[in-house]
Amino acid sequence: MTDPRLPARESRRLVSPGGSRRRTRRLLVAAAVLLTLSGVAAALVYRDLNGNIDSQDIDGQLDAKARPERTVQGAVNMLLLGSDSRSGANRSYGADEGGARSDTAMVVHISDGRRDASVISIPRDTLVDRPACTTVSGGVPAAKSVMFNTAFERGGMACSVATVEKLSGLRIDHVLEIDFTGFKKLIDTLGGVRVDVPQDIDDRDSHAHLSKGPQLLNGEQALGLVRTRHGIGDGSDLGRIKLQQTFMKALVDQVHSTDLLTDPVRLYRLLDDVTSALTTDKGLGSLTSLTSFVRSLNGLDADRVDFRTLPVAPAPQDPNRVVPEEPQADAVWKALTEDRPLPARSEGGERS
Repeated sequence: MTDPRLPARESRRLVSPGGSRRRTRRLLVAAAVLLTLSGVAAALVYRDLNGNIDSQDIDGQLDAKARPERTVQGAVNMLLLGSDSRSGANRSYGADEGGARSDTAMVVHISDGRRDASVISIPRDTLVDRPACTTVSGGVPAAKSVMFNTAFERGGMACSVATVEKLSGLRIDHVLEIDFTGFKKLIDTLGGVRVDVPQDIDDRDSHAHLSKGPQLLNGEQALGLVRTRHGIGDGSDLGRIKLQQTFMKALVDQVHSTDLLTDPVRLYRLLDDVTSALTTDKGLGSLTSLTSFVRSLNGLDADRVDFRTLPVAPAPQDPNRVVPEEPQADAVWKALTEDRPLPARSEGGERS
């Protein structure tokens, strides 16, 4: 019998303790199922994104004895390459000429402590001595006084790294390559990038048709901006590099101003675009290592990134090509090797 002195609800609890325990068990089982499903979903997402990343064993392709030593252990040197391949989804940008070149090459030096960075753009028309390279498809012979971007065209990422190390004396720790289609998708997923376009640009070759002034560029427009060469200045690669640097500054600001962690769907789309668009070295060849590296740069913003172009001068043997201008170029590489700020532009900076 129930105790008449107790409220009806409490009386029911006393007569049915088994029912309460059954409800508790059901809740615990439901929670366990949800946690299990969440774990499975997370594992599937990780496997999906991790499987997107294409990586190469760059260290295994390079001659360890010929490589520069690391001088500052906490600093990181990365080579960023923009591929102009016309194969696959990139066919709309012109005929496939039987190989890809690196229209964009930037050496990114991240200081010890990850608080400051320097970005050095190497003009594709720079004449360099290319070392012999071993690649996944065979060997590439050494060559003197050839255009810098032939390293990527002939030997891909590994040969580009070897050429940059010979040119700069820097040990390259990581390399990232992105192609046209991947770049566009990345910008669109970010919601576009707001850029102050310095002048009207109408370049049919790069698909760039932009008006002067601040504007939000989508992926197609952003790609046109960073690719244009004939639509600005004297049509040389130096004008294009300045636009690329303007865009990169805006991109860094955009990423820092967007809190992706509050929007899981958008974060997944961004990670999906990034991982499927990149080819990396083995050191960044997993989602875990790539994410860890990006998080280590959390304290870095656009105001602490110094964008420069390698100081160059017209090549004596060919006015349509350039060569590193000394001693300015050497001063830039020496500063990075020693993890120091770049010299003032008037003392060793880029040519305007």
